[in-house]
Amino acid sequence: MSYLRRFLTLLIATSLVAAACSADDAAPTTTSVTTTVPDAPTPTTGFVRADVPRATATDVSDEELAALVAGNTEFAADLYRAIAGDENLVLSPYSIAAALTMTYAGARGATEAEMREVLRLSLDDDRVHPARNELDLRVTTQPDTLPDDDREPFTIRVANSLWGQEGYPFLDEFLTLLAEHYDAGMNLVDFADAAEDARRTINDWVEEQTEGRIVDLIPAGVIDSFTRLVLVNAIWFKANWATPFVEEATTDDSFVTLEGAQVTVPMMHGSLQTAYASGDGYQAVRLPYAGDAAMVVVLPDAGRFAEVRAGFDAARIDEIGERLQTRQVDLAMPKFTFRSEAGLAQTLANLGMPTAFVAPDGTNGADLTGITERRELFVQDVVHQAFIAVDERGTEAAAATAVVIGLTAAPMD
Repeated sequence: MSYLRRFLTLLIATSLVAAACSADDAAPTTTSVTTTVPDAPTPTTGFVRADVPRATATDVSDEELAALVAGNTEFAADLYRAIAGDENLVLSPYSIAAALTMTYAGARGATEAEMREVLRLSLDDDRVHPARNELDLRVTTQPDTLPDDDREPFTIRVANSLWGQEGYPFLDEFLTLLAEHYDAGMNLVDFADAAEDARRTINDWVEEQTEGRIVDLIPAGVIDSFTRLVLVNAIWFKANWATPFVEEATTDDSFVTLEGAQVTVPMMHGSLQTAYASGDGYQAVRLPYAGDAAMVVVLPDAGRFAEVRAGFDAARIDEIGERLQTRQVDLAMPKFTFRSEAGLAQTLANLGMPTAFVAPDGTNGADLTGITERRELFVQDVVHQAFIAVDERGTEAAAATAVVIGLTAAPMD
């Protein structure tokens, strides 16, 4: 496996399935795997898309793609450290980065510079969006069916969409860029007079894209009559383990929480040859799926969880990848189902992009004039929801992110 492909695999694994184990013992529900992305499931007042197809043959080099992936991984680590606490957490930096990079296409001035820094974008502006497109194309390419193996290879499905106020003067250049590199058209809705209907319509679209795993992405009250645009990314993942756990070997065992309490959880047991690593304060194991993807599980040593979490950055992720070597591993791991949801506006502002949001004193310094010529928009909120289920057969995960953009005041006649 090439260095780049290994990095992509690690990014997807950490983005979709990194979570602390909980005592929730619900197993994932089996669903059919399909690579067809359905159209918007609910009616809108119209649909607008620039007259360009999605670019499916890009000139993005491996070096450019590696630079984007490296930046995404740094952003993922920054975000994790900023929001992780002592509670269970699952999130998809991949989805969050996709939605924010679409928003970045319309940012200018200080807003653009801050977003670029937070997203760890090192490529020239004219290469960021082609590279993001190439990344999506590569990770969603369906692997070949394995010879003499009746297991389905993993599936990753990514969908992007725009939801804009009917009649609002969005720039053609913005719509063209998002159609070409994100395969995103604009669904026209009426935020001004029917904000709640628009919210339900967007949430229905997300629910369908994620096989029902992400429900009510945008909470009530986030969208209002001042909203003019919502940019959405949705991602769904399903995979079988290359070496499944034997269901009969799963037993109710003790699991020690961070607080030191013992709880009883269904613990899967297996012995397999796979990549294993140990380092200062942690052990790690790579659990491959059928196809070219894997979950990387990092287990901090007893009493060192907070220390390992604080040092979990891109360099540590690289270190883990470099240390992994094939070993015979006896593994015990809980099976679990878990979901998280979060509003990310304050977190992103704290990470270094406050200008996109209205300041505490109510002033708006945001510059989103790449979306419309009028300097009147700001980011109202960024909401994220993620889901994961792990059992003896494999993993199902889903996530979605919405960037909600609106006016700071009612438009003047």
